[in-house]
Amino acid sequence: MNDLDTLVQAARADFDAAHQGAELENAKARYLGKSGSLTDLLKGLGALPAAEKKSRGGEINRAKAAIEAALQAARERLAAEELAAQLRAEALDVTLPGRRRGTGGLHPVSRTIERIEAIFASMGFDVAEGPEIETDWMSFTALNNPENHPARSMQDTFYVDIKDNQGRWLNLRPHTSPMQVRYARAHAARHARDIADGSPMPEIRVIAPGRTYRVDSDATHSPMFHQCEGLWMGENISFKDLKVVFTSFVREFFETDDFDLRFRPSFFPFTEPSAEIDIAFRSGPLAGRWLEVAGSGQVHPNVVRNYGLDPERHIGFAFGMGPDRLAMLRYGIDDLRLMFDGDLRFLSQFN
Repeated sequence: MNDLDTLVQAARADFDAAHQGAELENAKARYLGKSGSLTDLLKGLGALPAAEKKSRGGEINRAKAAIEAALQAARERLAAEELAAQLRAEALDVTLPGRRRGTGGLHPVSRTIERIEAIFASMGFDVAEGPEIETDWMSFTALNNPENHPARSMQDTFYVDIKDNQGRWLNLRPHTSPMQVRYARAHAARHARDIADGSPMPEIRVIAPGRTYRVDSDATHSPMFHQCEGLWMGENISFKDLKVVFTSFVREFFETDDFDLRFRPSFFPFTEPSAEIDIAFRSGPLAGRWLEVAGSGQVHPNVVRNYGLDPERHIGFAFGMGPDRLAMLRYGIDDLRLMFDGDLRFLSQFN
């Protein structure tokens, strides 16, 4: 065995002994680096006689090729070992059950609104939807709010910095009451002939749930919240009907008869007389506490006129309640902000 065969075998042994990339590169330098063994042999060719230089150079180049082949094989071995180690570390046991994608569910407010709609539908009420950007006239003037009413100020209502094609200011609706006006006006237009000749007009029964906006934010208020307005108009609708309707609603919504309901005198520009509706449960964690759940009243004659109806013939009641507050009472939630934070730990309780 000549010196070159010995060098090749030594290189192969060193490459095979390397278990990391750095060790392999250090071994490479000992043979193929600028000061490596093979490089020194190539540099010594210049001192050989011309007759020996060609044959010796060929032998050195063949040894170099063998060492480079051994180096490449060692690199592939280390890469394969690294990949095998990574696969072992990230091994997937396909016999285990897979991770199921979580199923979604309705938001507690959506569940509450659906429940409200179903209950009132069972009592013959339609469900109306309308624009969330309203005119000042629809939001306030049509509902008998005077020009200087505090609700019309920018500190209480979000205004849009444009006007409609009639020059009226627009706002994010502060309540869904404008839908009462829109629905009643459309109803009056459909039955204008009956109204004109004195025939009885079909009653108006409608609720209008939806998003509303006010400049307010704390544990029990949010700049965006939900309201559900209701309207029942006819020729012989009284507070007695309102009490029957709302008592039935509370009974169905909370699934209990164990409560008291009262009307507390109040004031709203769009109703006269007006009343807050309070309930008190006789048992449970809220037992004995009067809780305000809605505002209500007989529709004001000026508002009836804005419906396109005659207040001497058509009377009825309106009410407004907050689905967010009803959801808090039904599910025992003490902070309204939890409803809108998007925290899945909270929302998943209702799925």
